[in-house]
Amino acid sequence: MQKRGAVATLSDVAALAGVDVSTVSRVLGGNKNQRVREETRQRITAAAQTLNYQPNLSARGLRTSRMYSLGIAVPQLDNPVYYQIILGAERAAFERGYSLVIAHIEENAADDAAYARIVRTNRVDGLLVTTLDDNSAILRAVKHAGVPFILLNRKVKGVRNCFYFDSRAAARLATQHLIKLGHRRIAHLSGQVNPSTGLGRFAGYCDALQEAGIPFDPDLVAVSGYTVAGGAEAMKAILAKNQPLPTAVFPLTLTAATGAMMVLHANRISVPEQMSVITVHDGPMAEVMFPQLTTVRLPVEQMGYEGAQALIDLIDGQRKEAKQQFDPIELILRSSTAAPAPAAGS
Repeated sequence: MQKRGAVATLSDVAALAGVDVSTVSRVLGGNKNQRVREETRQRITAAAQTLNYQPNLSARGLRTSRMYSLGIAVPQLDNPVYYQIILGAERAAFERGYSLVIAHIEENAADDAAYARIVRTNRVDGLLVTTLDDNSAILRAVKHAGVPFILLNRKVKGVRNCFYFDSRAAARLATQHLIKLGHRRIAHLSGQVNPSTGLGRFAGYCDALQEAGIPFDPDLVAVSGYTVAGGAEAMKAILAKNQPLPTAVFPLTLTAATGAMMVLHANRISVPEQMSVITVHDGPMAEVMFPQLTTVRLPVEQMGYEGAQALIDLIDGQRKEAKQQFDPIELILRSSTAAPAPAAGS
């Protein structure tokens, strides 16, 4: 039995799970060729988590010439989407006996060697890359890294290993919700049109308008990017150039929606009475806003988890390619969307 305060060992995990030490070693080492029932594998993982078992990565690395470490590069540390991705990746890394190194690479960083430095400095075996940069810059940079990598939250031509959301379907679902409520003048705060996320959400917005027979109005679209500040500036631009004002706005991300809501409140435009707001991605930030924000929920943490699992498979040689699209999960209805107010005199 493990003593209070003692560091958990493989033997402690084996005892709690009711299996041999050798089985624990192979399962926690990520050996998928080990024939173990899924129930037994889950019991071992649960026992390791209960005991807070931490593998001796240094000793294992000496035996295998690996560090058993993954790197994840994010462009925004304050973005809840990347936080959820990191949570999923960390959970998967732990289950496979790896550690996770988090690195911040600023948006639009021009240094192609940034990812190579992460590998060299932290001695990671593979990289999970989440970025807002131009696609060509991503492609050049990750090739310099010299380790297996998977691009998360983005699909890039020329990169085989991509895990990404069906952004077009998510945006279409969000815009359709506004149209079903009766909105016809719907603004969109978009991303840059070259990355797949921004392009996909703009396309989904246009799809929903076309299906409903609503003409596209370029004055109702402003580029916000993926930040609070960008969302605020884009919302200001929409308000400045549109009379009458739109009755609804669809910012492409939760962070952009936060900026848009700030501007609406500052201009005494009530939500949803005067303008409904909906966005893609869900999280605690959506629930603490006033009013609470209607969103389209995507499996963000699942992407991080499955991306890390697939990366380890690439490192182990168990697969040669990793590509997966994740569909929207559901529409989360809250109080930021409602039917438009009747026009004056109607």
